[in-house]
Amino acid sequence: MTAAPRVRLTTAQALVRWMVAQRSELLDGTEVPLFAGVVAIFGHGNVLGLGTALDAVRTALPTWRGHAEEGMALAAVAYAKAMDRRQVMVATSSVGPGALNMVTAAGTAHANRLPVLLLPADTFAGRASDPVLQQVEHFGDLTTSVNDAFRPVSRYFDRIMRPEQLLAALPQVARVLTDPADAGPVVLALPQDIQAEAFDFPEALFATRTHRVPRPRGDALALDEAAAILRAAERPLLVIGGGVRYSGAGVVARTFAEAHAVPMVDTPAGRTLVSHDHSLYGGPLGIIGSTSANNLAAAADVVLAVGTRLQDFATGSWTVFAPEMRLVSVNAAPFDAVKHGGHAITGDALANIEELGVRLRGWRAASAWTARAAVERAGWDAHVDRLRAGAAPDGSLTYAQVVGVVNDASGSEDYVIGSSGGIPGELHGGWRAVEPRTGGPTAGATMDLEYGFSCMGYELSGAWGAAMARGRTHPGGLVTALLGDGSYLMLNSDLYSAAFTGTPFVAVVADNDGYAVIHRLQTGQGAQGFNNLLTDAAGPGAVDRPLRVDFAAHAAALGCAVEVVRPDGSSDDLRAAYLRARKTAVNTRRPVVVLCRVDQSAWTDAGAWWEVGVPEYLSGRGPYAQGKDRQLRITDHA
Repeated sequence: MTAAPRVRLTTAQALVRWMVAQRSELLDGTEVPLFAGVVAIFGHGNVLGLGTALDAVRTALPTWRGHAEEGMALAAVAYAKAMDRRQVMVATSSVGPGALNMVTAAGTAHANRLPVLLLPADTFAGRASDPVLQQVEHFGDLTTSVNDAFRPVSRYFDRIMRPEQLLAALPQVARVLTDPADAGPVVLALPQDIQAEAFDFPEALFATRTHRVPRPRGDALALDEAAAILRAAERPLLVIGGGVRYSGAGVVARTFAEAHAVPMVDTPAGRTLVSHDHSLYGGPLGIIGSTSANNLAAAADVVLAVGTRLQDFATGSWTVFAPEMRLVSVNAAPFDAVKHGGHAITGDALANIEELGVRLRGWRAASAWTARAAVERAGWDAHVDRLRAGAAPDGSLTYAQVVGVVNDASGSEDYVIGSSGGIPGELHGGWRAVEPRTGGPTAGATMDLEYGFSCMGYELSGAWGAAMARGRTHPGGLVTALLGDGSYLMLNSDLYSAAFTGTPFVAVVADNDGYAVIHRLQTGQGAQGFNNLLTDAAGPGAVDRPLRVDFAAHAAALGCAVEVVRPDGSSDDLRAAYLRARKTAVNTRRPVVVLCRVDQSAWTDAGAWWEVGVPEYLSGRGPYAQGKDRQLRITDHA
């Protein structure tokens, strides 16, 4: 018998060669590399083993230089979302602090069910030279390293202690990265001595393989029962979540709603799959959504929730729905499908919407209920129109105006990103999606509202990653990130990363002198303003007047073009600056930062509840805030 052919490679070389051999199929059927590239900061632990292996394949698997480990990993996360989870980026760091800096990005990917491959270097498996630089020694367990911090925020974690362990690990890596039910961050910790150790790997490991995302259909009986529940409904409501996006089911969901006259609302992850002017669109759901969608949710007797984990911001801590509402949940992940006692259908969104459509043929919701979606949304639209038309009491810009300006200038090929502070509520509640781009049943979303983890700093790193992806799939479009001054200060080095790599996008920085949305949460519950605004955050030795940041000079120093709207500028001034920024970004192939001042207290409020932890008692003051309600009825997007 002839032995199977083998090839001698180091662990790092084998890992890289395997990555090059993996392929993926996009929603439109186009075949692409599963791994689009690697974002790296090399240091001791990964510069020789993995770095040398990547250098040899820089054409097949390009490597980008990162400038902060958290940022480069967040860029990889945003890339995967922009590609609807069909293509993955890799991020690698050195041992110790470099590795730990990626943990936040892993948490962001985990919360949002987004695939990313993280390759942190690890200490020596052989231990002969312990303790090594950047090694944290655990007195009772020398097998522990800082990379164990990834375990709670990984879908799959492995530490490769022998080269041949790749034979068992790599199939699991591919499974998790491409499985709709299990998608999330994969972490392979790579001890630096093992990266460089050679082994005779079977050549079959490196055979080209195309990963096609499966479309499992739910149990037939569960589908029959779901159809019966819907047929008995008087006021059904369709909730469109992120799973609809990743399944490429946006058009199918709208067709289902039209065939059965069911109003539609959407979650932050499912946003922009339905055009704003669709007659059945009731608006965005939840505390950062709209009163129109929330009114529909309160009246619905059956809710068909597709591809959503129904987070508290979407459900208003489970107060936006009527207590007697029946929930039918379609989700690829059984963990999500069974939540809150709903009738669960486990499987692909597109396939199961189609299955329900067959079973519901001929059934339609009552016309009076169907018409209510447009009526409710018209009321919300009028509210947003008033907010967009009027400045703040002191004449300054409002968030609603900033979102309106960007919205009006954006087309179906453009893409907008928001994550933390006040921006997510303004985007989710106030953005008006245009008709999805052409692409048949695979027409996709045009917003990345990272509100599963609300990660400050995601906006700029995410814009870099999304712009890399959208530059390939939508070369006629442009990515715009909206963020506050707090997020800008949290993580901004990827402005330079994008300028360095010639990746254009526009970042609109709405400066409100601090963490104003948390100030709102703080003072709205009876507390005094403390440590959130620049004016109430004076510590020992602070200057009398808050020291302002020259964001324009800073952004320019990072290689960006800059547009500054004067502090008393109008929405027309902002519009002119934003339109100039779009042209400059395209012409120069680099980021452009638009700076504007916004009011600290003008918000778009959906009027829903949110449960927050309000102290019952403060020493010396008695019952906290004179017994204020422990729930928050304002739109805080922290």
